[in-house]
Amino acid sequence: MKTIMNKTFMQKKEDVEREWLLVDAEGMVLGRMASQVAHILRGKHKPTFTPHVDTGDFVIIINAEKVVLTGKKLTDKMYHKHSGYIGSIKSVPYGKLLENKPEFVVREAIRRMLPKNKLARAMIKKLKIFKGPEHPHKFQKPKKIELER
Repeated sequence: MKTIMNKTFMQKKEDVEREWLLVDAEGMVLGRMASQVAHILRGKHKPTFTPHVDTGDFVIIINAEKVVLTGKKLTDKMYHKHSGYIGSIKSVPYGKLLENKPEFVVREAIRRMLPKNKLARAMIKKLKIFKGPEHPHKFQKPKKIELER
């Protein structure tokens, strides 16, 4: 009796084909958008996904300042940073952070949903975030995609 051997497909980094995708963040909930963009950056939407190879696509996010936080997160949720010295913790409410640095808020939400390793640092470099509707990547011909709301 013959047994059929199935081989597991492993993508090589030289064979990865990347697309440029455009996401309009206007009116989208931050966490839901971030999880879907992290999914795309990681490459899990492709049938050739391989965990140890960066197979994700480039993602351009426009209108980052128009992202929405649900509930009372604008006033209650805080962003903390600490230098490591005693008493040096700084806390900023997300509402104020969203006014001043909307690109940072979106980037942090997505970065924290990626794996914590060297591969994630390569993945986050493929993320381009812009405050308004204009972006300098028109020559890459990004394909506009609609994420689930």
